[in-house]
Amino acid sequence: MALDDRLDRVRFLIRDRDAKFADAFDAVFASETIQVLLTPVRAPRANAYIERWIGGCRRELLDRTLIVNERHLRNVLAAYETHFNARRPHRALCGAAPLRPLPDPVDLVDPDGKVIRRDLLGGVIHEYDQVA
Repeated sequence: MALDDRLDRVRFLIRDRDAKFADAFDAVFASETIQVLLTPVRAPRANAYIERWIGGCRRELLDRTLIVNERHLRNVLAAYETHFNARRPHRALCGAAPLRPLPDPVDLVDPDGKVIRRDLLGGVIHEYDQVA
């Protein structure tokens, strides 16, 4: 594990109560003064937000991309994170992205607007813009 350069920033590890995590797993982190926190018992929604993000990232990106090394993985995840927060429409936000304001209703009804597609990460992700 390459935690040596980041150990000063890590204070907590949140994990579920799965039996696959042995005591030795927790001991590795405890030796580095990282406190291991367990999710609540019988609380299936405790990790719901991060599990949704990880699942979407796997389905939309990682299942379709061959990652060659750590640097490549970091670049691909950074591009996906930017796309997810700045461009990707979210149902809960009425089609807006988290870092973008809601579009005006007038913009949605433009009959003469042409749409262009921009491909990211070799065509794995598509972003669409309306041309003025």
